[in-house]
Amino acid sequence: MKRRLVLTNEAARHPFRQTLPRVPAVAAVRSEDHDWKLFLLSFAAFFTCFYTFLI
Repeated sequence: MKRRLVLTNEAARHPFRQTLPRVPAVAAVRSEDHDWKLFLLSFAAFFTCFYTFLI
């Protein structure tokens, strides 16, 4: 068995995809305040649900 496990270009196996131009992926930039925004959103959602059950 001489076949390599990983192909050289896994995304370009189909003939149509071979004709498309290759565009490099853009790395996502994580903002510094992402954790605070998630915390505040979770807190607000929990507070709203909890307060709704009390009324």
